[in-house]
Amino acid sequence: METVYIGLGANLDDPISQLKNALHALETLPKSRFVCSSRLYGSKPMGPQDQPDYVNAVACLHTELTAEALLDSLQAIEQEQGRVRKDERWGPRTLDLDILLFGNEVIQTPRLTVPHYGLCDREFVVYPLLEIAPQLVLPNGMKLSDISTQLPLNDLTPIE
Repeated sequence: METVYIGLGANLDDPISQLKNALHALETLPKSRFVCSSRLYGSKPMGPQDQPDYVNAVACLHTELTAEALLDSLQAIEQEQGRVRKDERWGPRTLDLDILLFGNEVIQTPRLTVPHYGLCDREFVVYPLLEIAPQLVLPNGMKLSDISTQLPLNDLTPIE
């Protein structure tokens, strides 16, 4: 089984409930075992500022699914929770589920980039991930704890 980390984010249609529902859905994924999740965090939008603040978290699972099969499952969860994919980057959404890390694999396909391309630059990913995996070392050899010392919190606030 691979250890995978999933980033969760939402800022529409009761984002706290969206994340709680998504975490419950992650607990029921086939060929997978839910390990844990971080607290929920409030964060400012990364893109256009004329949208509601986000709620973010990170979850850890062990899975026998391939990375592509996991991606399919995550996109199905997003769709079930009302996600409509638009070409707008960093726009508002009911739910966003991203594969942050898939074991120590480095994956670069037209559908999937792992480690997630923004992992080291986003406080709403780094700090929740650090909460559940404080000793984590990325596939490139960087320690997550070292990355966090260089990344400001930018008003990231635990909600629960």
